Amino acid sequence: MNDRHPHRRQFLAGLAASSVLASPAIAQSARPLEKAQLLLNWYLYGEHAPFFYGKKLGLFAAEGIDLDIMEGRGSAVTLQAVAAKSALFGYSDMSAVVRGAIRGAPVISTGVLLQKNPASAMGFADKNIRTAADLKGKTVATTPGDALSQVWPAFLKKAGLTEADVKILAGDAQTKLNAVISGQADVLLGYSHDQSMKIKDATGKAVFPVMFADYGINSVATGIIAHRDTLSGNADLVRRFMKAATLSAEAAEKAPQAAAEAMLEADPKAGKKDTLTEGFTISAGLYRLSPDQRPFQTNAKAVADTVDILVEYGGVDAAAKGRVQSFFTTDFLPGRATN
Repeated sequence: MNDRHPHRRQFLAGLAASSVLASPAIAQSARPLEKAQLLLNWYLYGEHAPFFYGKKLGLFAAEGIDLDIMEGRGSAVTLQAVAAKSALFGYSDMSAVVRGAIRGAPVISTGVLLQKNPASAMGFADKNIRTAADLKGKTVATTPGDALSQVWPAFLKKAGLTEADVKILAGDAQTKLNAVISGQADVLLGYSHDQSMKIKDATGKAVFPVMFADYGINSVATGIIAHRDTLSGNADLVRRFMKAATLSAEAAEKAPQAAAEAMLEADPKAGKKDTLTEGFTISAGLYRLSPDQRPFQTNAKAVADTVDILVEYGGVDAAAKGRVQSFFTTDFLPGRATN
């Protein structure tokens, strides 16, 4: 993902004081509010809308939490900050959790929001690239070494294609976007809820993603992380945070435009209302592997499948396969919804 806000580069130097995204909570809890920081995985995009909406609705305050939401600079950086206790909670990709934990980082996932991975090959909808077979003979923009390019060979194999069936145009994140926008490439490897919205913001044209997950290459993606000391030392706070986060996601699903507006109220530079709304709606479509799941619920099989992909294609130590249960917990999530 490219840096859309270069003027904010000083973020990490003042992490503790860099809570730039806050709006007053409407509801108030009977208990004194306890401060908690949520460090996101990246600059703002539609996926983050539920946290702002939940804060605006007072859902975190109702659980006794005074929430500060901070932009991030990548899942790995967020994980490092949580491991160092510079932020109480983080929003990070499961791949970063596995990589960090296997190297000794005392961090664990307390709830995975995206159960279906947004990885895709995407291009303008008017090119009529709707399936993997349509990629044959096309030019694909990639960033060598990133997470998407690592699983690209697996996607090709599952789709019955070979590397010789496509032409590769290599470049950094911005180069990929520019290649599709300018017509140098037919598609880029990117995330359906993020890069697609950047292309649409820049051109006004619709984008269609060919999802890796639809071809059997799926890994659970972003969710909440916390330090293990927080779980053992303040379990009640973790439960209250995960309850508020779950209710926030459910509320945002019912009011996506209002959720996008809450982001823009917190930071007018977050993007454009229409594409923030659309990006969030795409994200919400990735919340569940089965209809009865509440947001943030995951299971051992989904995490094990993720670890298998990371071991086979991402260079993660094979020892991770025997440690699946240590990478996540569902103990702090609320129960079934009551309507």
